[in-house]
Amino acid sequence: MLTQQQLMSAADALDRAERERVQIDLLSLQYPQMTLDDAYAVQQRWIAQKKASGRQVIGWKIGLTSKAMQAALNIDTPDSGVLLDDMLFEDGATIAADRFIQPRVEAELAFIMKTPLQGAHISLTDVLNATAFVAPALEILDTRIVRRDRASGQMRTIVDTVSDNAANAGIILGSQRFSPSQLDMRWAGAIVSRNAVVEETGLGAGVLNHPMRGVLWLAQRLAQYGERIEAGQTVLSGSFIRPVEARHGDTIHADFGRYGTVSCYFA
Repeated sequence: MLTQQQLMSAADALDRAERERVQIDLLSLQYPQMTLDDAYAVQQRWIAQKKASGRQVIGWKIGLTSKAMQAALNIDTPDSGVLLDDMLFEDGATIAADRFIQPRVEAELAFIMKTPLQGAHISLTDVLNATAFVAPALEILDTRIVRRDRASGQMRTIVDTVSDNAANAGIILGSQRFSPSQLDMRWAGAIVSRNAVVEETGLGAGVLNHPMRGVLWLAQRLAQYGERIEAGQTVLSGSFIRPVEARHGDTIHADFGRYGTVSCYFA
């Protein structure tokens, strides 16, 4: 376990990296003893700094929901991060060239909640009943920690990713809204193009066999710490696809078929 001073030092370093757009070295190398609980504690302290500066929490993101991504980090569980108000972009937005360090984009379904969701023993029916509507979405990822250490070749681990707010940086919601009972979420899919060239495709079933299971997992994880998903919050349920690199001058477009489209442009 890390000391309180080490937790704060890591949070300060991440905050500085985001502001200055200069990545820091792997926390997993700096603190080989670091646990997953430590990583969430770093994330919590970093988010507390952001809230103290006036930013508002608008929801949550769930990541590492596919077997392929879990295998890449040698884990068997998803992770989560916090959505803040300045992460929200309009559909079709232009992303400023100096906003992010190494942005990537994922496609997923966003759940907007109408009632709180809380408890270690809730079910998928509870998730369904707590959801106001579902919308197509893009998540913008960024990495304030290097993906790979140059000297050793070591890749980011789960503690690096979780500390880094699960690599969350932005969210773009499509304009379409659907009752969760209107969607067959396992078969809801996305075709994601970069500059009109298809890069990735995927189906909702890739997210723990059903996107609602991601929301369920999050609510149950939060219950361990006496927290809950609040009414009005947005929850990104997990990506259908592998991340698509977003370079300067790229237009990213996600086609969700009859569920709509979402896009953005990286200046």
